[in-house]
Amino acid sequence: MTTRPRRDMTGRKPLRGRPAAASEAALPSVLTTGLARGRVELTTFFRERETVVFIFALPAVLLVMLGSIFGGQAVRVPGVTVGQLFVAGMIAGGIMSTSFQYLGIGITTERDQGMLKRLYGTPMPHTAYFIGKIVQVFVCMIAEIALLMIVGVAFYHLHLPASAGHWWTLAWVCVLGCAACSLLGIAVSSLPRSARSASPMITLPFLVLEFISGVFIPFTSVPPWLQRVAAVFPLKWMAQGLRSAFLPARAAVLEPAHSWEHGRTALVLAAWVAAGLVVCVRTFRWQSRKR
Repeated sequence: MTTRPRRDMTGRKPLRGRPAAASEAALPSVLTTGLARGRVELTTFFRERETVVFIFALPAVLLVMLGSIFGGQAVRVPGVTVGQLFVAGMIAGGIMSTSFQYLGIGITTERDQGMLKRLYGTPMPHTAYFIGKIVQVFVCMIAEIALLMIVGVAFYHLHLPASAGHWWTLAWVCVLGCAACSLLGIAVSSLPRSARSASPMITLPFLVLEFISGVFIPFTSVPPWLQRVAAVFPLKWMAQGLRSAFLPARAAVLEPAHSWEHGRTALVLAAWVAAGLVVCVRTFRWQSRKR
């Protein structure tokens, strides 16, 4: 006795030998999803005009103001001016602004608004969210560096890196510094209890670091004990590495060690990358503590 295959409610016979998974479209990879998320992050960022003006215009305006006041002053190295020192420092500050400050405040706001909780419940891989943030930060970093370099060349006689070695120094300092500051921004985003408290909690230590790390004032003018405090954090080493890329080799005498200390700069920045990654993994939260 043979049995006939059952028909479904539409009267059609089911397909035999066809795996159920084969009928479903293959899910995109984490990288593909992350890059798509990066496009969303960039679109959202550039639609927020106030944020874009603050992130990009503030370092350029501060550079013009500080350079106009102190830029003509000479330093102990012939051919090097305070204005050129300011350009390197402001580029370092701009990188930290587009990474640490923006991510710290932005992620806290997204968590407070419940956006992270909703994203957590979607099929999107969690790693893709962070890839999207990294894409957005690195694109903004490149734009920030280009803007400040144009201002420096136009107004303060900044000399672009003269050799492939100097360009390589500029590249690895920016990449390592941006990675370290981005991970720190993600890590500190778990500290504020709400979006309202995020801005003062994150902006205040950032401003202090800018003053003691040679961004707003030459690093040689910072008291020695504050120089030692600044040496613990990545911003000081970013500024020093960028000075080595833009300034002549003889300007190394302006540093406390009378050397550019490239090896130590790379070691400190890499250590902050590793430490920031560990802290992010252990402390990041998708839901606000008050919910």
